[in-house]
Amino acid sequence: MERTEAAAALCIPKGVLRGHDGWVTSLAATNDLIISGSRDKSVMMWALNDSTEHDALPFVPRRRMTGHNHFVEDVILSSDGQYALSASWDKTLRLWDINSGVSTQLFRDHQGDVLCVAFSPDNRQIVSGARDKTIKLWNTLGECKYTIQECTEWVTSAKFSPRPDDTCLVTAGYDRLVRVWDKNTCQLKTALEGHTGYINAVAISPDGSLCASGGKDTSCNLWDLQEGKYLFTLDCGDIINDLVFSPARYWLITACDSGIKIWCLETKTLVVELQLQSEELEGETPNKMPRCLSVAFSEDGLHLFAGYSDGNIRIWDVPSK
Repeated sequence: MERTEAAAALCIPKGVLRGHDGWVTSLAATNDLIISGSRDKSVMMWALNDSTEHDALPFVPRRRMTGHNHFVEDVILSSDGQYALSASWDKTLRLWDINSGVSTQLFRDHQGDVLCVAFSPDNRQIVSGARDKTIKLWNTLGECKYTIQECTEWVTSAKFSPRPDDTCLVTAGYDRLVRVWDKNTCQLKTALEGHTGYINAVAISPDGSLCASGGKDTSCNLWDLQEGKYLFTLDCGDIINDLVFSPARYWLITACDSGIKIWCLETKTLVVELQLQSEELEGETPNKMPRCLSVAFSEDGLHLFAGYSDGNIRIWDVPSK
């Protein structure tokens, strides 16, 4: 698809989901549901809208899950879409049953705000990182099985390789390093250097071969996880808050303070920058535009979801190949 054609197909949001009263700090999605975490201390579940009305939103709110007593910083879904995990500034994690909306397990062991959480591909392992400078490995019963204490600053992002046969675990944070661990032994495999500012987010490609990292220095670095080496940098020109690989294209999406940038990794070029429409900003001024804080794809890669500092989630349809 040519750049102009892609831009025309992506420049208008499909809909705006309103329900949170604070920043939408994190998103996770399948093809038929979205889970969102917010600074309003809640986790929300959004489901496909079965309305046939022409102007109906594609998703509608189904459930608000409460229990945290501080900001929710991260959320993730299990691979079967039946459970969600949330990380909060109240120093805990919570496991949620999506069907009932009940918190079935509380995870307590961190001594600081929990900033990130992730499921292993088989849903048997959980990793979390926090402002206490530790990385913790848990089972689904809420038992901390191992604590990694080698980090010198806050741990802001953690991801397991999506490949079931891969033992790779990647973390990053305020010490500017991307660390690659063996999830079975909790031993450090390599520490990747290159960032000049704190890192907000890491993402791993669907095939587990690439890692992307970004944060304060406005550079999105790409790394070869198999060989543990630097590949190239995408200059985003703004603070990067979140990252996600497309499951259907060789694309990387960066969520920046100024908006969303979609990159083609094959050509290392910007495909399109998604800009908000002024008519939907509800009184916001150009000097106070909402910041894009979180991004997620549907499993089929046909919908891109983005969470903003105005409490809204915006949806774009992504053209198929």
